Amino acid sequence: MREMQRIMKELNEKAEKAKNKPAPFGPDIDLTSFFLPPQREEVESLEELDREFRDRALEVGVDAREEGRAGTYFQADRAPIYKKVQEFYKGQIEIMSTEEALREYDWMVDYWWKAIPVDTDKYTAAAHLLQTHGYFIRAFKGQKVKTPVQACLFIAEDKAMQNVHNVVIVEEEAELNILTGCTISPRVKKGIHIGISEFYVKRNATLVFTMIHNWGEEFDVRPRTVVILEEGATFVSNYILLRPVKSLQTYPTAILQGEGARATFNSIIYGLGKSIIDMGSRIIFSAPKTMGEAISRSIGADESRLYMRGQLVGKANETKGHLDCRGILLSPRAVIEAIPELIAEEAPLSDLSHEAAIGPIAEEAVEYLMTRGLSKEEAISIITRGFLTLQMPGLPRLLEKEIDKALQLTSAEAL
Repeated sequence: MREMQRIMKELNEKAEKAKNKPAPFGPDIDLTSFFLPPQREEVESLEELDREFRDRALEVGVDAREEGRAGTYFQADRAPIYKKVQEFYKGQIEIMSTEEALREYDWMVDYWWKAIPVDTDKYTAAAHLLQTHGYFIRAFKGQKVKTPVQACLFIAEDKAMQNVHNVVIVEEEAELNILTGCTISPRVKKGIHIGISEFYVKRNATLVFTMIHNWGEEFDVRPRTVVILEEGATFVSNYILLRPVKSLQTYPTAILQGEGARATFNSIIYGLGKSIIDMGSRIIFSAPKTMGEAISRSIGADESRLYMRGQLVGKANETKGHLDCRGILLSPRAVIEAIPELIAEEAPLSDLSHEAAIGPIAEEAVEYLMTRGLSKEEAISIITRGFLTLQMPGLPRLLEKEIDKALQLTSAEAL
């Protein structure tokens, strides 16, 4: 207990000093314009939620019926209102809020703010000083849970601040799929979501993490994610943003600490309205025989501004990494900027590469589809949807269908 108190005191002091520290990328946000909403009552079943909660959650892949799900964590505004492990998966995984986990396990201090420094910027500081729960999900040693766990981070109050701190631990030889859907009530106009996520993938373990965001034109989002991978571990990240947002800035990082570890980032971004999106992914190759790739597909429509970053850092020999960044501009008022970085630090045998391309939709492709009886709008919609379709290894077929449905709806609505 004294050790926990000492650590928390140190974290508080560091966070206090960073309360006004801006992030290096993305628009600076005045956090004093938002408030912490009141806590909501827990529910016995997701079916008890208001219809608008259930409908919005379903748009980001979170099913209130919990069919085909190993477990569920649902947080509305400030705190979880529902969390459950399905009977079949008890003893394989556990789900609770991170605040509960801190009370339950003394060893949580070994993971708490260990991957991400609390004083990284004003957003990490706010997430510590004004934390509003977040999920703790653990897959036990040797358990291979193919059925996804779903987590929904929902905001129902206008001008609310949601500061979640998530911790995921996949123990040795275990496998885990997580689908996180983040969204807001139709009544919400302004607000901010700060999401701190620390993932620990142990020796020979696998984590497939899919995040679908559905925000609003006046909403700001600041995720902060770091993944630590041990020997032989695998991490696959699938990120999808298909709706307008005021600003989003994130730069998730995978640190390959163990020999033979692998990481893959897949990102699908559709810039709409006046969205400002500063999106990146970073892989640090700290051990030999590690591999990683970051693949992004982005579309700039309307007056959106997209900054697509990627960084590979080779710190060990016999490592291999690749960046693949491609964008399509649909509007003369949109901006896409691709910013790839390759860094080799005292590792002459690291093999790092990148390719980036930005351009318009090929007119001949549109004309060909029009000769097949489609309108110009229908042809552009089909081409756009095909461009945004990525092969996402490790993604359950159920989630593939939901993502494809979201892509179809979004490309149709955009036109």
